[in-house]
Amino acid sequence: MIAVVWAKLWPILAAILFFGLLIATHEAGHFTMAKLFKVRVNEFAIGMGPTLWKTKKKETQYSLRLFPVGGYVAMEGEDGDSTADGSFTTKPPYQKGIIILAGAVVNLLTGLLLMAILLGTSDLIGTPALSKFQDGAASKKQGLREGDRILAVNDHVIRTEYDLSFYMAQDKDGVMDFVVERDGETVPVKHVAFDKKDVEGTEVVVYDFAIVGVEPGFKNVVKYSVLDSLSIVRIVWVSLWDLVTGQFSMNDMAGPVGTVQAIADTTSDAAKSGNASRLLLIMALIAINVGAFNLIPFPALDGGRFVFIMLEGILRRPISKEVQGMVNAIGMAMLLGLMVMVTFSDVFKLFR
Repeated sequence: MIAVVWAKLWPILAAILFFGLLIATHEAGHFTMAKLFKVRVNEFAIGMGPTLWKTKKKETQYSLRLFPVGGYVAMEGEDGDSTADGSFTTKPPYQKGIIILAGAVVNLLTGLLLMAILLGTSDLIGTPALSKFQDGAASKKQGLREGDRILAVNDHVIRTEYDLSFYMAQDKDGVMDFVVERDGETVPVKHVAFDKKDVEGTEVVVYDFAIVGVEPGFKNVVKYSVLDSLSIVRIVWVSLWDLVTGQFSMNDMAGPVGTVQAIADTTSDAAKSGNASRLLLIMALIAINVGAFNLIPFPALDGGRFVFIMLEGILRRPISKEVQGMVNAIGMAMLLGLMVMVTFSDVFKLFR
């Protein structure tokens, strides 16, 4: 009985630990840059809610809190008008900007490192070039050829296999315009109609070709880990815009519960199969997602706070704390509302 419970429990604990590490490294980015620029840090907290553990070293209190869904670095003067020695308020805008962006940058670098490990341990690295087609492939009949390197799909630039799969999946009717590189020339291939099939009530494009893989040497690992990571950042931003404009529904999103469940399932599968490639991919995707999401110029996110700092640099004076507080409070309320809705959606999916 205990073994059965533990088999179900440990992948979930591993997923929560990974989330905790992402939060810790994000906040450590803010913390490190704050210390570098001699900003006083009053508290470094991992998690939110009631305090489980705390200790104080010099001027900083380090704490671990109950809910592993966030964290914060409380800097002197960050939310007030303190002009004390070491206050965030007194620092020049470029230093403030570096401190605020550091957390998201660390998440992106974590995702980049995980992507490099994944590609470096793969047999081949996928590229947006076509190697062969299935028998009777609709796309080959309509103009695509072996060796074509896909440069664009429906006017969207393609640099990686993630770009290719994302923008093909986005297409509504399965009829796409391609631009390919063929024999050193740029060739448009218009109105390529792919077959479609029903998957759980949704019509999806049938991918009737295979892509070219390259050997994971040092140069290719560096090149494609950077390109793949940048592609994922773009996909995050495009997907959020699609959500706002109604092209995606809440059912297409995963929040903390759904993400933990996905990591737990993949961790369990990796342990059984001995193949951790899919787990590494999901971890890289989540790390890059967290970094890319935080860079969005939306109130209460690091990107939104960076906008205020940019305005301070342009106007030569800080934006009033009252205005910043009101805008960030509205943004935080909207983010919390979204999180609650997505979490309910995640829980509903678990019992469906």
